[in-house]
Amino acid sequence: MAEEPGPVEVTDETFEHEVIRSALPVVVDFYADWCAPCRVADPILKELSESLMGRVKFAKVNVDESGHVTQSYGIHSIPTYVCVEAGQEKGREVGTLDPVVFRQILRKYFAKARPSGGTRASP
Repeated sequence: MAEEPGPVEVTDETFEHEVIRSALPVVVDFYADWCAPCRVADPILKELSESLMGRVKFAKVNVDESGHVTQSYGIHSIPTYVCVEAGQEKGREVGTLDPVVFRQILRKYFAKARPSGGTRASP
C-alpha cells in the first residue's frame, strides 16, 4: 500500500504502530481543532510532509481525543511538535514555526531530513 501524502491522524490506539514502531522518523503534531495557531500550521505541515515523503513521517494527535498519549508526553501547550525516531523522543518544539525554521529543526533532529546529494558541503 502506497504512503498517502500529508500528515496521518493518530489516536491513543494507533500511536504505538504509527509512531513508536515507524521505520521512518516521525514529527508528531499535538493540536486541537479549536487552536488557531494549530490551524495556521496545517499548510506548513502538509507541504513538509509532501516534500519529505519517504524520509520523514508526519502525524497529528488531537489532544482533546487522545488524552493518554497527550498526558504521557507531558503536553501542556499546543501546538507542540515532538520528534520521534526509533521509538525515542529526539526533541520537541512548542508554538507555530515558519517553514524555514521548521526545516532547520527537522535537520537538527533527523539525519533523513537533511538534503541528499547536491553540491553544498555538509556543515
